[in-house]
Formats: sequence, structure tokens, C-alpha cells
Amino acid sequence: MFDLDRWQEIFSSIRSNVLRTVLSGFTVALGLFIFIVLFGIGTGLQNAFTEGFARDAQNLISIFTGKTTLAYNGLQSDRQVVMNNSDYDFLVGVDKEKVGNATPRYTASLLVKYGKESGNYQVNGADAEEKYIENRTMIEGRYLGPMDLERKQNVAVIGRMVQRDLIKNGSPIGKDLDINGTMFKVIGVFSDDGGDRDERHITVPITALQQMKKGSDTVSTVYIAYNEKLNPQEAIKYGDELKDKLKARKSVAPDDENGVRVWNNAQNMNDTFTFMAVLTAIVGFIGMGTLLAGIIGISNIMVYIVKERTKEIGVRKAIGAKPRSIVALIVQESVVITVVSGFVGVGLGVLALHLIGDGLEEYFIKSPSVGWGTIFTAFIALVFSGLIAGFVPAYRASRIKPIEALRTE
Repeated sequence: MFDLDRWQEIFSSIRSNVLRTVLSGFTVALGLFIFIVLFGIGTGLQNAFTEGFARDAQNLISIFTGKTTLAYNGLQSDRQVVMNNSDYDFLVGVDKEKVGNATPRYTASLLVKYGKESGNYQVNGADAEEKYIENRTMIEGRYLGPMDLERKQNVAVIGRMVQRDLIKNGSPIGKDLDINGTMFKVIGVFSDDGGDRDERHITVPITALQQMKKGSDTVSTVYIAYNEKLNPQEAIKYGDELKDKLKARKSVAPDDENGVRVWNNAQNMNDTFTFMAVLTAIVGFIGMGTLLAGIIGISNIMVYIVKERTKEIGVRKAIGAKPRSIVALIVQESVVITVVSGFVGVGLGVLALHLIGDGLEEYFIKSPSVGWGTIFTAFIALVFSGLIAGFVPAYRASRIKPIEALRTE
């Protein structure tokens, strides 16, 4: 490996056969380049899908009620089903070990005023865990706390767009908003990945909003973020269990699909996982096909190179070179070309993904990239194949008698 004479022979051979060397290296570099770009684009698709489901908690179950469509248990159809605080406590208590975060929500569209500015906004009564359910980020101040709910404090956390619409100058923290005739003090401002629409929401303690509504304990929606240890199938089963138990509790027919409705993100995640598995398999198949094509290309070129050098091999054997040294020379040259070309292919592939960046985001490809572990594995596979591709024909050629090799045209 560290034979100086052999290295000199290798570089001399490369300089004397530039076209042959370029063709050998091009196959390796192109294979790695296509492999990296394909895998990078596949990762970009995965990133885009993942982000699409990350606006709210990915493990979210949302429970709503509506009007019944079937008569059941002595009750007429077209009956409005209403949830309250005790229903929320019941749902959370069905299986506490499966609950991550949870919050009830009471929603109302109310007139909100600040100074001369006013507008109708969605006001949500919730508890402190709404921040995690909605994946909200605090820009300023704080979110609701347990004491705010316990004391039924008139405090509000506003979205970024509410601040822009109503409180145009200075910090909004400590400012008073008139919400439907009741004053609420702003304690925080949040941003939301859901965009402007979700940032035009205002959150207040559910206890305070229910008190405004004549002491009502009504709950519009129950949000439960199930334990992330559950797989999609287990989460789907858990959501169905919640729906069945709430239907029984509210005397809703088991096959009534409108009285109690459950939206379970686990179903979407299950479909997404299936799609991503298929996508990964397709990209992997194409990537492996590309590597295989590179390996076959290297093999074919090395066979041609060794055949072209048959006379040279004959001369070497005639002057006393051993088969082992001939094989080592050709294999080492093959590995050198493969390694150098592999670095070129990796560099060009990584550069291409960097230049693409988020330029293909409109095509649902976000931040395409490939892990260095994957690149290293592909690189080693090609280098090893280059070694085998050089060894097999070189070994065969080294077994030819000198006189036969010298006669070869």
C-alpha cells in the first residue's frame, strides 16, 4: 500500500490514460451524485409532509358535539348535544395514562375594543395546556397559568395579528381590552404556525369566559393530545373508545355520526406513515438502482481496462513480476480512482442540495438533505465495488501466461 514505486506507476498510468481514467471516475461520481440528490429530494418531501401536520399537536384528538340524527333511548332525534365541564373531566379520566396534554375550550365570537379600535374576534376560553395543543410560541409576556383559572381572572393572551389590529403602539402587556363589555388585561402575545387566521384569536381562562356567559359550564370542544408512546393504531382505538363512551354518557345512538364527532389526527398520521413508507421505498429503490448501475459501470470499464493492458501485464510477468503484485497494482489504481471520483460525486451532490435549498418548496419539497451516515454507506459501497471490479479481471489476467498475453491484440 505504501510502495512508492507502485504509487508512481499508478500516477504514470493515470496521466498516460486520461480518457480511460475520466470514464472510470465519471461513472462513480455520477452514481453518487444522483443517489445523494434523489435521497435529498425524498427527505425534502418527508419534511414538507411532517411540517404540514405540525401546525397543531400531531397527536391531537378533537371532540365535538352536534344535533342527533337518530332517536335513541327514549329521546327524539334533532336534539342538540352539549358538553360541559364534567364531560371534559370524564373524557380525560377514561384512561389517564394515554393522555399527554388536554384542554376544554369554550368558543365565542365577541366584539373586542381598545381605544378607538374595535373588531370581532374569536375568543377562546381554555386552560394553560392550550399553548401546547396549539403549538403556540410566546412573543411577549406569558400564557395562562393555573391561578388564572382558579381565580377566574380577567386576563387575556392575544395573537400577533390582534396586537397589530388593535394595539398599534408600544407593548400590549398590561393594556386593558374591552371584550363584550368586560375588561381583560393583556398578559401575553403569541404567534401560531397556523398563520394570520389563528393569530387573530384571543385566549382567556375558560372559567372567566363561562362566568361571563351567565355562569354557564358549557364546553364547545375537548382537545386531548394522546401520549406519544401510542402508535397510530392504538391512538385510533383510543379515539374510538372516547367517542363510544361519550355517546353512551350523552344518550346518543352508537351509529349516529353527528351527535358526537371525533377528529383523530392519528388516522391522518397513519395514512401519512404509509405514504412515507412507500415514498421511502421508491426513493430507496431508485437510489439503490443508481448505485447498482454505477457498480456495473465500474465493472465493465475495469474489464475493458484490464483487457487493454493485457500486453502490459504480459511484459511485467516476462520480466519477473509476480501475479500478486500485478493484481495489487490494478486494484490499487481502481480504488484510487473510485475514492477520488467518489469525493467529487459527494461534493457535487451536497452542493446541489445546498443550492436547491427551499427553492422547490412550491413543489412540496422542503429543505432537501441527506445524512452523512447514508452518504458514507453509499461511498463505502462504491469503493468496495470498485475494489471487487478491479480485482476480478486483474486476477484473471494475472493467471495468463506471458507468451499468451504478449500475443493478445
